[in-house]
Amino acid sequence: MEFIKTKFSSVYLVKPRVFLDNRGFFLESYSYQKFVEQGITAPFVQDNHSRSVQKNVLRGLHFQLPPFAQSKLIRVTRGAVYDVIADLRRGSPTYGKWQGFELSDENYMILYVPRGFAHGFCTLSENTEVQYKVDNPYSQKHDSGILWNDPDLAITWPCDQPILSDKDAKLATMRDFSSPFSFK
Repeated sequence: MEFIKTKFSSVYLVKPRVFLDNRGFFLESYSYQKFVEQGITAPFVQDNHSRSVQKNVLRGLHFQLPPFAQSKLIRVTRGAVYDVIADLRRGSPTYGKWQGFELSDENYMILYVPRGFAHGFCTLSENTEVQYKVDNPYSQKHDSGILWNDPDLAITWPCDQPILSDKDAKLATMRDFSSPFSFK
């Protein structure tokens, strides 16, 4: 497993060792020991799985507020997504900045996102499946998000008119959000 640094000090793109042969493939998608060696000690407590049947489905930008904030370990098991994270940690040198990554069933890449980041993705193919671990259970009361096309974030998405849920179409902007997250 290779841990690739991103522009955010605590976010990693993880490249697993993939063993391919005529039967298919094998990979280790998570190893507690290897993550701890990188300083990542998130105690994952829940696995989530989403399926988007159409291309250009956009989910996000989501996060949970403290005390139910979540770290996430994200991978695509079918199809492809353009995955985006945005730094919500006040005092961070990258506060309000975003970065995008292509995750797919062909590149096998996994994204580790710590607490204090908004997360979302846009599907690049039909019938895309995303699986991710979180280190805190879902809490509807603490569920929050930032608008996908927030003008201050100015994210460059791969589509102009994504397919959104009603909830995601009405999320707050960065200017209307007072972040409870701080940079350590």
